[in-house]
Amino acid sequence: MATPPPNFPSGNGPQGGWGPSMPPAPPAPKAPGRNRALLTHGAVAVAALLVGAGIGAIGGGGEGSGDTADVKAAPRPTVTVTATEQAEAEPGPTVTETVTAKPKKTEKAGPASSFSGEGEFLVGEDIKPGTYKTAGPEGEYGCYWERAKDASGEFDSIIANNNLEGPGRVTLNKGEYFKTNRCKEWKRVG
Repeated sequence: MATPPPNFPSGNGPQGGWGPSMPPAPPAPKAPGRNRALLTHGAVAVAALLVGAGIGAIGGGGEGSGDTADVKAAPRPTVTVTATEQAEAEPGPTVTETVTAKPKKTEKAGPASSFSGEGEFLVGEDIKPGTYKTAGPEGEYGCYWERAKDASGEFDSIIANNNLEGPGRVTLNKGEYFKTNRCKEWKRVG
C-alpha cells in the first residue's frame, strides 16, 4: 500500500480515497463563567434549603408542621366583648346630715385705735381712750374736731373743739363723744 501524501490524511480524500480534505471543525468554545455561575447559585440554593429545614426542625412546629405531638400549644389571648345597656337609675333616698360648726373663740372686737376723719365716736366703746394724731384737713376747708359730754349736739355739751389747718393732736377720755369733720385718718399715738 502506498503512503498518502502529507496533505491528505487517509480515508479523507475525495470519494473516500486519497485527496485533499477539510480539516476537522474545532470544538465549540465553553463559556468559563456560565458553569461557575450555575455552581454558585446551586450551592446557595442548597445552603438555604438546609438552613430552612434546620429552623423548621428547631422551632417551627407551628401550624402545618405535621409534628404536633412534641409542641405545646401556646395560650392565645381571649377577647370578650360585653354590651351593657344603660338603665335609668331610680332616685335613692335623700340623706341630709346636719353638722353644727363650732366657731373658734375670737376676742371680742374692742374699740379701734385708728378711725376715719369723718363721724361721731363714743370713746371707750367705738374708739380706745388715748391721744390721737391726724395729718390735717382732707380738703381746703380745714379739719374740725370736737370733744363732747354727750351726743345731744347742744352747745353746752362741748368740752373742747378746734379747726385745724395742718396736723393736730387731741386726748380723748373714756365716756366722751368725739366728732370729726373733713379730717384725714386719726391714729392713736399714746
